[in-house]
Amino acid sequence: MKVVITGIAGFLGSHLAKALADAGYDVWGIDNFSTGKASNLEGLPRTAFLQADVSGLWPREVKHLKNVTAVFHLASPASPEQFPTLPLSILRANGLGTFQAAALADARRAHFILASSSEVYGQPQEHPQKESYAGCVNPVSARGCYDEGKRFAEAVAMGFFRQVSLKVSIVRIHNTYGPRMPDDGRLVPTLVRQALRGEPLTVHGDGHQTRSLTYVDDMVAGLMAVLEYRWAGPGSHGAGVGVINLGSPQEVTVLHVAQTINRLAGGRSELRFVPGRLDDPVRRCPDISRARQLLKWEPHVPLEDGLARTIAWYKK
Repeated sequence: MKVVITGIAGFLGSHLAKALADAGYDVWGIDNFSTGKASNLEGLPRTAFLQADVSGLWPREVKHLKNVTAVFHLASPASPEQFPTLPLSILRANGLGTFQAAALADARRAHFILASSSEVYGQPQEHPQKESYAGCVNPVSARGCYDEGKRFAEAVAMGFFRQVSLKVSIVRIHNTYGPRMPDDGRLVPTLVRQALRGEPLTVHGDGHQTRSLTYVDDMVAGLMAVLEYRWAGPGSHGAGVGVINLGSPQEVTVLHVAQTINRLAGGRSELRFVPGRLDDPVRRCPDISRARQLLKWEPHVPLEDGLARTIAWYKK
């Protein structure tokens, strides 16, 4: 059984590749190293890697793969600092890249699993956010390339479901952290780096905006559960059924995260408050009732334990 992963050299893709290989799958990966690292794939068993851009020409070796069980589409830059600098790359990965990944799954009649994002909810007016919530997104903001890119990717996936009956799962991934996460401006790696160096910890705004942080091992377990779940009956992949939130239901403030990281890293840093990011979500917390009911999944790693493991990895 083969599984294809786009964005395999990235933070989440490389962890997923290891879990799949350990479960006995043969893994084929595609990445262009725009944000991923080849070192993330070193030593992985049962894994083949091909360098290519998911929004460009795919390698012939992938197009001619047989016995493909699933295609995970994870490829896309994901840091808020990349939104204003790489908007076209983000839109291509989530637009053309999604078309091509879904087309490969359709050609092999494989399960197409789209890594969407909590960002499809935008600045939510519903709390916590259920999968049925349509979101509140500003398409012309700096975040629009990612928010609308993921929303368009979901529309592409549902187009394949409705027109060609492709087996589709849309996973709305909430903030995930852990070892191998790049220091690209996202919350946890930025604060960990600053804390380990004894630098002031940067807190955007007043720090009372909330996030729901999931340790990477829990997120990978959720993705594996999506792969292995048998959706029952015709039409079971329709909107609101094949769409599922994966994330921690524990809502914490950015200020709490900064203070916890500082304490775990030795407590040498002070907090430095800077202007908030434009259109930065004020509250973010998923309703994971569907994941609990259908997948029997929920996160198990407490925030403090996960942060301690992450800090230990960065120290190395």
